[in-house]
Amino acid sequence: MTNAPNPAPQSRLVGLDLARYLAFVGMVIVNFKIAMGADNDGGVLGLLSGALEGRAAATFVVLAGIGIGLAGSKALDLTISVSLRRAVFLLAIGLLNMLIFEADILHYYAFYFLFGVLLLPLSSRALVWVILALNLGFVAMVFAFEYDTGWNWETFAYADFWTPAGFVRNLFFNGWHPVIPWLGFLLFGIILSRLALSERRVQMALVGLGTGALAFAEGASIGLTNVLVPLDPEFGLLVTTEPIPPMPLYSLAGFGAASLVIGLCLLLAGPLGKWRVLPLIVPAGRQTLTLYIAHILVGMGTLETLGMLGGQTTAQAVSAALLFSLGATIYAYLWSKLFKRGPIEALMRKLAG
Repeated sequence: MTNAPNPAPQSRLVGLDLARYLAFVGMVIVNFKIAMGADNDGGVLGLLSGALEGRAAATFVVLAGIGIGLAGSKALDLTISVSLRRAVFLLAIGLLNMLIFEADILHYYAFYFLFGVLLLPLSSRALVWVILALNLGFVAMVFAFEYDTGWNWETFAYADFWTPAGFVRNLFFNGWHPVIPWLGFLLFGIILSRLALSERRVQMALVGLGTGALAFAEGASIGLTNVLVPLDPEFGLLVTTEPIPPMPLYSLAGFGAASLVIGLCLLLAGPLGKWRVLPLIVPAGRQTLTLYIAHILVGMGTLETLGMLGGQTTAQAVSAALLFSLGATIYAYLWSKLFKRGPIEALMRKLAG
């Protein structure tokens, strides 16, 4: 395996917590929009919130890969052992979560962790080839199998998720965050963990290359759509940057968005620390597993009580998401004054190491 640099100073770790926090807020906005039945109804708010779809979650997975990569650089065998146990933990709570929220991502995380740590000893070059194979393999699967199988796109219900065949199909092919190609985001994070992320030149490179990759993916998608769709509308699916289905240009856009956000957060960690902003929001970035569960049980539970699940506008969904995120930030800050870890994080550590 490629030698990893020595662990970076604390400011860099805080930058990753900031990125994790922003990715969490983005996921809340996306999930509240889905739960509240808010379509992208135009305008700046619609465009901005639409841009988060698939990008926020991808950034979250990349950050998980960075965490695994950093841990593996210090103790590979221990990282593999702990990650496998945590995969079992995440699978259990993810499947429980599926009973009330069908767009759960945690049970997918379990398999990202499983395959990710098994691939952790590979060199960065080999991981790039695996990422490429995952994306090309997905395109081949789209041609070989019927992508819509199991889905009711009006209700977003997956008919046979709880059957063996339906579960495997959803997990690897046509679920919300299928292992093929989403595992590539975790592997990309492992690759990033081997860079000198504490160095400004690397942070600037992440911002520049991330912006370039994101712009190229979106530009190529628009250009190819204009050329291919007049020939056959189905060709448009091959060049989309939408998360469903997750085609290669979507993955490229996700890599770019994650690199941009992570690079910016690493750059801003120092100034925000001096302005005493980071201590207020970093605790939430360290409790994202707890807050993810809370945004479903508490956030969506409240929306259901208020009769706001379905038929809402984008502005209402974004406002509700930001209000919940503010409350979650305050809660996490106060909790951190009493306890080192969030409740679900502490439970996972106790059970899985």
